[in-house]
Amino acid sequence: MRVAFTREADSMAETAEVGIDRTQVKKAVQALQAFLKTKSTGDSLFLDDTQQISLLFTLWKIPPKAQTIRIPLPHGQRSDTEEVCLFTRDEPNMTSDQTIRFYKKLLAEKGVKNITEVIPYKVLRTEYKPHEAKRRLLSNFDMFLSDDRVRRLLPSHLGKHFYLRKREPLCVNMLSKNLAKDISRVVQGSYLKVTNKGSCCMARIAHAGMTADEVTENVEAAFQTVSTKLRTKGPVIKLVHIKTQMSVALPLYTSNLNHLTALDEDQKLTETAKQEAAAKKLAKKNKKTEDVKKSEGTGEEIPQLVPMGTPSKKPKLEKTPKKKQLEKAPTTAGGKKGRKPQNKMNKKGGKGESKGKRRVPKLK
Repeated sequence: MRVAFTREADSMAETAEVGIDRTQVKKAVQALQAFLKTKSTGDSLFLDDTQQISLLFTLWKIPPKAQTIRIPLPHGQRSDTEEVCLFTRDEPNMTSDQTIRFYKKLLAEKGVKNITEVIPYKVLRTEYKPHEAKRRLLSNFDMFLSDDRVRRLLPSHLGKHFYLRKREPLCVNMLSKNLAKDISRVVQGSYLKVTNKGSCCMARIAHAGMTADEVTENVEAAFQTVSTKLRTKGPVIKLVHIKTQMSVALPLYTSNLNHLTALDEDQKLTETAKQEAAAKKLAKKNKKTEDVKKSEGTGEEIPQLVPMGTPSKKPKLEKTPKKKQLEKAPTTAGGKKGRKPQNKMNKKGGKGESKGKRRVPKLK
């Protein structure tokens, strides 16, 4: 019964969360435009086209895993003044300048006009090796793209600042037949980085130079894609706000609270399952202790493991040392050895005698 109740509650919550009120979104967008008009210095409504408009998503739960969601938008959310950099691979049998000219010619033939700079992998590896050069590269461009063939080689050469500011390059297939459409989809689209470290995440969906209807359509498209692509069970989005870098957050969507009962039921089920598992472990442990006590009380001997006997080796014959062999040698050899020094002494003595009996010549 509990499982059926939770499924019904989840289905009701999902159907309630599918849509977003268009009138509420348009009112919030118009209020945001009025605020930006008061902050503008000139007579026109939007002088600063680079002012970003973002959606702030607040979730009921912190996701278990990090996720990046690409959001296709019906209207481009980047102005024409923004600069985009493209990292390409090194073409074989070409220098760096020839590679740059080759890719610029390819982009012009395909009708791509969003790319302002092309940097081959060799140039990135050599000219942008110092830390200051990497910081300068990060500040010179608003967006970075990369050829998918060199995407895995870039992190070690870009540095940590690209990833701390969430400005890492997005992949593009340079061998695609519809290269212009793919690049425009990536550049004019948006993406949402959902982390497992908090319940809030933000996605850029428009700029200050767009009309209210265009911003409203982008908000609806972003909400639909995020609600369908989040890798979590049941309704997750709690609140949605729209804001700029300097304005307050205006509410667009508030989740229905009916599904809170379903969340409570899921938590209760998980808690009961944990309690049952802990009780089973305790019962097994108590049973083992009781068996040990019974065996000690009855006096039964607990069988013990006896090590297996190793096969006996044949005793080795002891070798007598050389000194003992010499001592046990026959006496004849010893006599001969004893006579030799006597002969030597005799010889020396004979020589001495001959020297003593030396004749002296007589004088006439």
